[in-house]
Amino acid sequence: MFNDIGALELVTIVVLAILIFGPEKLPKVIQDITGVIRKIRAFSDSAKQDIRSELGPEFKDFEFEDLNPKTFIRKQLGENEDLKEIRSSFDLRKELNDVTDAVNSKETEPAPASAGSAPAAGAPSAGPDLVKKPAAPTARFDADAT
Repeated sequence: MFNDIGALELVTIVVLAILIFGPEKLPKVIQDITGVIRKIRAFSDSAKQDIRSELGPEFKDFEFEDLNPKTFIRKQLGENEDLKEIRSSFDLRKELNDVTDAVNSKETEPAPASAGSAPAAGAPSAGPDLVKKPAAPTARFDADAT
């Protein structure tokens, strides 16, 4: 729960606690807080035991940690090899780089030059890459506004 608290945050919390409660009252406040945490844990453990007893013997191996989506998926997939295979198949950065490279290469490629002169105004064009049309102005789109 507190795995992401660094040393600087911990020092800040201690200094604030000393400033707010004072050095005389701080030990009593810490005892009160730890007592509340113990009561909450005891309540949660008793609630888990009640749920297990109500579910019956067919759910004797039920663990509440299995309800966490990450744990559930790992348990259902089994081996880590399956998970690695799925992660490698959904490499979003690679896909984005491929798309970006494809778009950038199309934009930077020069149009092929014809052997003769430029096509006449009424002549049909040889392909879409030979004659570039001016880009139409795009409308602004705000994904958060919709």
